[in-house]
Amino acid sequence: MSVLCRNRIIMKLVSVENLSVSYGANTVLRAVDLEIEAGEIVTVVGPNGSGKTSLLKAIIGATQPANGLVNLKPGLKIGYVPQRLNFDPTLPITVERFMRLTGSVERKSCLLALETAGVPQLLKCQMSELSGGQFQRVLLAGALINGPEILLLDEATQGLDQPGSAAFYRQIEAVRRDTGCAVLMISHDLHVVMSAADRVICLNGHVCCAGTPAAVASTPEYKELFGTGTGGALALYRHDHDHVHDHTDNCNLNSPEAAE
Repeated sequence: MSVLCRNRIIMKLVSVENLSVSYGANTVLRAVDLEIEAGEIVTVVGPNGSGKTSLLKAIIGATQPANGLVNLKPGLKIGYVPQRLNFDPTLPITVERFMRLTGSVERKSCLLALETAGVPQLLKCQMSELSGGQFQRVLLAGALINGPEILLLDEATQGLDQPGSAAFYRQIEAVRRDTGCAVLMISHDLHVVMSAADRVICLNGHVCCAGTPAAVASTPEYKELFGTGTGGALALYRHDHDHVHDHTDNCNLNSPEAAE
């Protein structure tokens, strides 16, 4: 499915039509329409219980819709970054070995994915030694390793502080720029996510409003859900730096393994 726009083809990667999702008698999503085009960043925001994760699960086929359709581009490659991954900190496993657990993945592919995620120095680090931000970058690298056409992020910065979240979203924008993949992000981080997106969808069991970040932030529906206090913070994501925040240090700068 594609349309011609100003002499270029825009491919619909994902098309959701009249989607409803129920768990027993509880309907969490009603009549949701959504399209994701190649190369764009779309952010879904909404309060707890608004159906954000259920929407993502329906797209990847983990939840069966009660009504409606989810159409994916034939052969669509999807990368997925979860909001958390339960990991035994006593398990002695390097980042490289962790990334190769999913199948026959070469070391150079692991390194390239880590470079795209902004943390190539972590290849030989122990997973147990990673900070929260580094751990999420490794999960991002794992999602990138097979060259996805779209990345799905389900509150991937949960547990990170504000600078760490902002750094992660800057990396997502760099990934989109360098690889051309589309991104569908679900998040509570309004102060950084709104400015990271090309489009924002405000969800509360149904689509309350949708459009550019500035347009959505000015709607009565958005203000009713989130108030007006975030308005001045929407520019935080792209603020200019006169210094550097480093949230992706080597696990051990002096170790021979970290230098490999």
